[in-house]
Amino acid sequence: MAAQRTRHTMRGIAEYTAHMSTRESPPAAEPSLVHEAPPSTDQLGVAAGVFQLLSDATRLHLLWVLAQHDADVGQLTQACGASRTAVSQHLAKLRLAGLVEARKQARHSVYRLRDGHLRRLVLEALNHADHTVTGEPPHA
Repeated sequence: MAAQRTRHTMRGIAEYTAHMSTRESPPAAEPSLVHEAPPSTDQLGVAAGVFQLLSDATRLHLLWVLAQHDADVGQLTQACGASRTAVSQHLAKLRLAGLVEARKQARHSVYRLRDGHLRRLVLEALNHADHTVTGEPPHA
């Protein structure tokens, strides 16, 4: 049941991401953390699915590494200390959900985060965790 729900969530994230990527982009501006309009049911579902995927410490670690630089499976395995099989399985889920993408480079697949929103989300989550762990007061 949980596996079916995860597949459904990842498919929904991938479909919404594909839909959003076909829309015409607004003029380039500073990225905003303000979401003025109330979120739609679809947007809430996709956001919840992203948080569901981020709820695994290994996947979050992989995304943190990819927020720093593109990497192949070997580099990601070494960086996060998980088995190569586990890293490959996590990357498959993240790819299916459209959060990471891969390109072939020689005989390797090199992975990268799909967009800056995810990079900022991962880094903000870890900054929040840093404040919690160190006891440093949160920012206003």
